[in-house]
Amino acid sequence: MQDSAPTLDEWRRLYEAAIELKKRAPWEWIYEDEVFGVRNPETGEIGYVSIMGANGEHLALAVYLGSEGLDGFWVMESGEAIDMPTFLLEVPQLQASFEDREMVEREDRDVIKALGLKFRGRQAWPQFRSFVPGCAPWFLTAEEARFLAVVIEQALDVLGRLEADPELLDAPGEEDEYLVRVQTDQEWEDQWLVPDLVSMPPPPAVDTKRLEKLRQELPREQFTLEADLFALPTFIQNEPNTRPYIPYTLMVVESESGFIVGTELMIAEPSLDAVWEQTATKFLDILAKVEALPFRLAVSNERLQSILMPIAAGLGIRLQAADELPALDEARAALSYMQNWMG
Repeated sequence: MQDSAPTLDEWRRLYEAAIELKKRAPWEWIYEDEVFGVRNPETGEIGYVSIMGANGEHLALAVYLGSEGLDGFWVMESGEAIDMPTFLLEVPQLQASFEDREMVEREDRDVIKALGLKFRGRQAWPQFRSFVPGCAPWFLTAEEARFLAVVIEQALDVLGRLEADPELLDAPGEEDEYLVRVQTDQEWEDQWLVPDLVSMPPPPAVDTKRLEKLRQELPREQFTLEADLFALPTFIQNEPNTRPYIPYTLMVVESESGFIVGTELMIAEPSLDAVWEQTATKFLDILAKVEALPFRLAVSNERLQSILMPIAAGLGIRLQAADELPALDEARAALSYMQNWMG
């Protein structure tokens, strides 16, 4: 069952809020690391608001959803994701941005026309998008549109007070507290709240019978494998007018020779969790094709390490947390070059 699309009244409220935000132009004086929250009146989830556009390049209000979204935002702010071009697409968020006309899609223009609105000039056209981890940015559902409208309305309240009081967002108690707008008895108030901790989910269950079978049948040899899981710079759309998914590749390379011993393609359908759940089985598929057990397995991705740890332990493979994977990175670069060359 597909999520419902916003009604015209829901769109009208959202566009009116966005138009007022554009008039206020908060990116002229606020920086994106000045973050505050708004609790969703319908679900209780907190969205953490960041205003982008201090450099004039991308004028937008982003709502990072829950502690997972907030953590992802701070990873991007720290620069840790600079070499991960698809990381933004793995951070749950909603965005209201202001684009040039050619960036606005037909679906956006249809809503604007239905509302009787007109926009002219550079970075004048409101555009609203939903970011679901493992998927392409997509059009809003009704629930997302309602929450984004609430967020912008409450952001206008906070921004008006912040402009007059630059210390408004300074936590009075613990440093990790955030000012959060919360609705109580039909009124909105400020509360200082500490975000919930984000914990890495437990690794998916491993087929212990298959693990034992591989341990008994495959010889152990003195070589090292490097493994990584990464997103490909493309999208897969299963049906027209549905949210496209990002394909992910599990790549395993022999460290000394740089030979690619196996690759497995996975799709984040119905969510990114589907990729993580398949990874252990796909890795065992690759090992079976190698027909030998390595002495060492080098992995740099923390989530991938947690998934492969039970396998490495069960097969007696030394799992190494590596800062770099030189052979795999070279193989990945060569593969990317070939794909670009072939068009």
